[in-house]
Amino acid sequence: MIYVDKRILGTLKIVFVICFCILLVEVLYLTYVSFFREKKSIYFDGINAVEINKNNDYVTVGSNNNNDMHYEKAKITKYNAKKERIFETLYNKGFNGAFFDVTIDDGDYIAVGSYEATEEEHEKGIREALFVKYDNNGKVIFDKSFKALDDSKFVGVEVIDDGYLVVGQSIYNNMTLGLSEKGGAYLVKLDKVGNIVWKSNYGGNKAAIYNDVVVYDNYIYVTGRDSSRIGLLNKYDMDGNLVKSAGYEYTDSLGFTSMVVLDDGIVVSGAKKSVDEKNNSIVDALLVKYDFDCNYINEVSYDDLGIERFNRVIKDKNNNLLVVGNKVSSDTSDTSILYNGIIGKYKSDLTSIKIDNYGEQADDHFTDVLLLGDNYLVVGYGSYEDGSYLGKFIVYSDALKILEVQ
Repeated sequence: MIYVDKRILGTLKIVFVICFCILLVEVLYLTYVSFFREKKSIYFDGINAVEINKNNDYVTVGSNNNNDMHYEKAKITKYNAKKERIFETLYNKGFNGAFFDVTIDDGDYIAVGSYEATEEEHEKGIREALFVKYDNNGKVIFDKSFKALDDSKFVGVEVIDDGYLVVGQSIYNNMTLGLSEKGGAYLVKLDKVGNIVWKSNYGGNKAAIYNDVVVYDNYIYVTGRDSSRIGLLNKYDMDGNLVKSAGYEYTDSLGFTSMVVLDDGIVVSGAKKSVDEKNNSIVDALLVKYDFDCNYINEVSYDDLGIERFNRVIKDKNNNLLVVGNKVSSDTSDTSILYNGIIGKYKSDLTSIKIDNYGEQADDHFTDVLLLGDNYLVVGYGSYEDGSYLGKFIVYSDALKILEVQ
């Protein structure tokens, strides 16, 4: 019979525990390094909107995750005419955030978006609507947040004489059930120092949203969608009272995302959703024209055998419509999903002039466009081989020929 000294056995147990702990620490360390090294390589820096000031400087807003924790941070960036960066300012309060629209007011910059203000919001993945006023050097003058229900955001802003009009939504998150009448799409008026003058909400408290706002002939027009994926064009008086509402059946999950005022009406952009004879879903890019009382005039859609939408529409100096958006399609070689940019031109009666696709990288997203003399400046972001996404400037001629990519 073999006897083992209990002291030796105890020592062996201690050695085993120490070795196990060392091995566990090494495994955790390698997992940590591998995880963050992989996460660090997935860099995102996107542009959601652009404006140009009187000095021909470009002001863009969007977000990036260039920080140790890889949080998405709202950002505002200013470039000179050569597209050389003058400043870039991150909104570093809270956790994740993004800016979706920007405008200029007497030399100051107004950015609107959303962010996770508290740790609880970060854990639940819900955000507060955000309004930030910056001076010409990118310094915060003031910031304001807004929240009626769980998840809130501002996505559009318009300057008026005595303040600002902002649009967006405040809704329940996915796990919340409720019958509150405070939710849905929001139109909010702020004074010049960010105080709420009045607010008006519309639609369902789970998904309704206003995406864009313009003022014409002393009325406010907003566009978006209701919770049932009905596109919306609503008309308000200057005190926030609803005058007329027009619904369009049916849009995609974003609804009508922008609009432009013409001499004889308003044109909204977005996507049209329908089904074919086999009950397959079809989503085509869409322009719809209404008169100033929100009565339907006509529409045009664009189908390129994928999922298409027009994100933004503007008017050029010839009163033609310039649209940018995206096409989603499948790569049959590896079953991956590809995003291509779309740029197109239409007459004011919605007759098509020309439409082109842009697909330089694996994914290309067109988010905004503005007039640049006789040309057009398109902004957005594209993906690269390492999986990262970087913001883009693309200059097109009046004939929609690419002049510059940066």
